[in-house]
Amino acid sequence: MKIFIYNYSYCLLLAFLLTISITAKAQKDSSVFSRIPVDSSRQKLNMDAIYNRPFLTAGKLPIAIGGYLEANTQYASTNGVTDGFSFQMRRMTLFFSSTIAKKIKFFSELEFEDGTKEINIEYAAMDIEFHHLANLRGGIILNPIGSFNQNHDGPRWDFIDRPLSSTTIIPSTLSNVGFGFYGKQFMRKWMFGYEAYLTNGFDDKIISNEDNRTSLAAGKSNPEKFEESNSGLPMFTGKLAVRNRKIGEAGFSYMTGVFNKWRQDGIILDSKRSLHVLAFDFNTALLNNRINITGELAKVFVDVPETYSQTFGNEQMGAFVDVVGTIVQKPMLGWEKAKLNLGFRLDYTDYNQGKFKETGGNIYDHVWAFVPTIAFRPVGTTVLRFNYRYQQQTDLLGNPPSKTGVIQFGFSTYF
Repeated sequence: MKIFIYNYSYCLLLAFLLTISITAKAQKDSSVFSRIPVDSSRQKLNMDAIYNRPFLTAGKLPIAIGGYLEANTQYASTNGVTDGFSFQMRRMTLFFSSTIAKKIKFFSELEFEDGTKEINIEYAAMDIEFHHLANLRGGIILNPIGSFNQNHDGPRWDFIDRPLSSTTIIPSTLSNVGFGFYGKQFMRKWMFGYEAYLTNGFDDKIISNEDNRTSLAAGKSNPEKFEESNSGLPMFTGKLAVRNRKIGEAGFSYMTGVFNKWRQDGIILDSKRSLHVLAFDFNTALLNNRINITGELAKVFVDVPETYSQTFGNEQMGAFVDVVGTIVQKPMLGWEKAKLNLGFRLDYTDYNQGKFKETGGNIYDHVWAFVPTIAFRPVGTTVLRFNYRYQQQTDLLGNPPSKTGVIQFGFSTYF
């Protein structure tokens, strides 16, 4: 509770002081605010998503600010049972960016989830450019595993819920403190990029949690992960990406590290237990950017002790694919470049890939979902979206699945 109150007070105080500072400086210099928009004319790699956001500046102030908001309504029913209708304040995020000196930049991201139920420093890192192929990054970073983890802003998606495969398998958003290098190379129509970081990692909650299953999402919630590594060893995350301006982008990423407390005060408590995550992501645009396809596939390997029950899987897998098409793009209701989009998402997660030792039968414990969407974008940075989510979840033994239907309407916008 004390940690929560401290973080909450710190975030509010920081936002307040920055607002006062910007306003006072703008009035003193008689300057006007200017907005740095998202540069949609240049194609970028997913690794550029951190800085590819709209910002607001004032005069000669060395800091730019921005953020996004998303909220929605929801009515869900599982096997005919419902808790009724609810409004949801999913998240509000604040960005702060500064060019400290030539080739030295700083960026931070504060996120308030579910009102103020969770407050997180999601990103706070400094970049130093030595060469376009060798840039040092240090601080709290987003691990470059898959694509969604770095490119997760609500206004960029026509879907209200984040993909299950990206939030429970990888899990996004995943950030840790550490250091590493990144770089890019341009060759005619091709762009190449890499990232390689050593950071703190997960903890024992991966296999010791209330879900009673292997869960990377549970293992990332350690409140001390920005202070020390649970295992005493660094976790490695690396990614290679390639993009063709006409074809699209593909990325291959890998994450590995020891997650358990295997040694304490010099005493060996357990063998080192590691995890490995392999991910592939892609995105492409067809018909002059009127149809956009985005996908991600992740495979997880976890060293689960043999003494654990088979509810804890050694292997997991998740994938999603989004297909979104623009059916109308013209001046509408006073907006010059408004869009009406239709699309769908296929989402699948398998939390326990394997077979029962006693019977040789398949272990199930998987979820799949189909989500159609209608989205209206009055401008590129704001989206109104209507989703229907149909989901089936099968338990460990393969009993008839529970069926869930969710009706959602909401919005998300940069500001």
